[in-house]
Amino acid sequence: MTDEKFLWAYEEFRKTVFSVIYGYVRNAEDAAELSQDTFIKLYTYDGGFDSDEHIKAWLIRVAINICNNHFRSKKHISASPIPEDLPSDELHEVDEMIGEVMKLPEKYRVPIHLFYYGEYSVSDIAKILDLPESTVKTRLKRGRDKLKNTLRKEDWL
Repeated sequence: MTDEKFLWAYEEFRKTVFSVIYGYVRNAEDAAELSQDTFIKLYTYDGGFDSDEHIKAWLIRVAINICNNHFRSKKHISASPIPEDLPSDELHEVDEMIGEVMKLPEKYRVPIHLFYYGEYSVSDIAKILDLPESTVKTRLKRGRDKLKNTLRKEDWL
């Protein structure tokens, strides 16, 4: 990958990568560090990509793998927990709905994030997460149901 293409990919996908990682680790400092690791992997990757969407999907898959490795290691203790009353503007301008999505269990949070914010199809999410499409559909449905219940309790709907 050329330096020019890498810089383009970084500018184009850095927020997406950070957001996916933040969805896993729920800590801005850890997410920033793991995002760097993800882009280092891209910079050192020798393979080719078919399209810009292929680069994006590859980055998301690598980011998820890096998060999984992060949790497997003994040193994943966050520098600071996320306060319950943290204003949304301190969450890197994440709106209130994203804040509610972030509270979902990981198995619902990641597919919902990829579907609504990453604008991936169910089949793309299934490939990225290495899950059957039916499982992705189920997780999206259950995640949406959990969000509806939460939002109704808070009088958002």
